[in-house]
Amino acid sequence: MSRGAMVIVKVHMMQGRTSEQKRKLIARITDVVQEAVGVPSRDVRVLLLEIAPDAWGIGGVPASFRS
Repeated sequence: MSRGAMVIVKVHMMQGRTSEQKRKLIARITDVVQEAVGVPSRDVRVLLLEIAPDAWGIGGVPASFRS
């Protein structure tokens, strides 16, 4: 793989996970990308984009209003 072959993975998810859950998710995604694409882990970037439940619509209703 040539230099500059960085992989960026964006994960959109609702707020509410713990720091430990996010740490594990970043580690697992990095491992999978490294294995599947063949880039070293130092070239994998994982961005967790957390969305507030009020800003996450499901079936026309904000997630904060769903039970």
